[in-house]
Amino acid sequence: MVTCADFVAAVGRRGVERITAQRAEQLYRDGNLHELCRRGGEIADLLHGSEVRTYAIERNINYTNICGTACSFCAFSVGGKDPGGYTLTVEEVNAKIEPLVALGGTQILLQGGMNPALGLSWYEDLLRGIKGRFAGLHIHGFSPAEIAFMAGHFDMPLRTLLERLREAGLDSIPGGGAEILVDSVRQEVSPGKCSAEEWLEVSRQAHRMGICTTATMMFGHVETVAERIEHLQRLRDLQDESLAYRERTGEGGYFTAFICWPFQGRNTRLGARAEYDEASGRPRERGELVTADAVEQLRMTALARIFLDNVGHIQASWVTMGAKIAQLSLLAGCDDAGSLMMEENVVSAAGTCYMLELETLRGLIRNAGFEPQQRDFYYRNING
Repeated sequence: MVTCADFVAAVGRRGVERITAQRAEQLYRDGNLHELCRRGGEIADLLHGSEVRTYAIERNINYTNICGTACSFCAFSVGGKDPGGYTLTVEEVNAKIEPLVALGGTQILLQGGMNPALGLSWYEDLLRGIKGRFAGLHIHGFSPAEIAFMAGHFDMPLRTLLERLREAGLDSIPGGGAEILVDSVRQEVSPGKCSAEEWLEVSRQAHRMGICTTATMMFGHVETVAERIEHLQRLRDLQDESLAYRERTGEGGYFTAFICWPFQGRNTRLGARAEYDEASGRPRERGELVTADAVEQLRMTALARIFLDNVGHIQASWVTMGAKIAQLSLLAGCDDAGSLMMEENVVSAAGTCYMLELETLRGLIRNAGFEPQQRDFYYRNING
């Protein structure tokens, strides 16, 4: 198995041909699904071998559901005065971590709403409280959207904020809040959230500080295919920049992985606009919303593996599409089956309720023809 460190040390793309945005769009529109998936799978084999596919054991902890951004695609968040609003205490978070550790888990995904009632000391106390109880636990926390919100809310330079969060115990940053990194799309679906450049700048500054991050894309709402590829282009460009900085200085972070999933529309304002087109399943033009299906998930997965030649790992998204599509994704370019999340609140609020037991997750990898291997955040083997 190729770890992130191995991949970054090589810097080069290990013989993977770099394609242009124009070629990517052509492949997506005109390419045969089988050929796209075959090529994605070949690249995954080239980068990681054909024997092992990985998974992680983590818990997704949503520390608050109170959020002031009111994104039209979100069914999870509530306003500050809503009776259903909550903010977890350190003790409640630690109680969620105990069964994770007992199961052999090594990391948590810590994300929540942009809650204006929380001060910076609250976030620092949360991180310190977790590390004080579970010193070896990897905290993958606070998306770039959350961090951009904090920087503005606390009137603090981004680097200073990141330094304080790292000092308190933050290890890496998840790629949530990216949606589509095109501002015209963001203004339509999440006008209260950070801009595309602000999202990228959080990732850029984190990488310069040696903090690794992940990258995501939520597609299948109002964006065009060209805008999806623009999103991938911006990620690839920033990864080039971060890897060049690391090569030049001998230090620095980078995107460890990319994850994409289709918009889940139930119980959302954006979903109420959906016009389902079973013939194409694709957005046609601005203002029309056509949700993505499993075939489109596989096409985007394969295209991401083909296009993101400098990102080491592509994760399958079983949470939104279920185990069988995740299993097919392992043949279409994904080298990682994602994580045993143990808990999921955001996507499930939008009507998607897939959950897996550990042996089921391992079994779907094995039944796809690979050996399952537990890994940590940096894709290092756990337990051999």
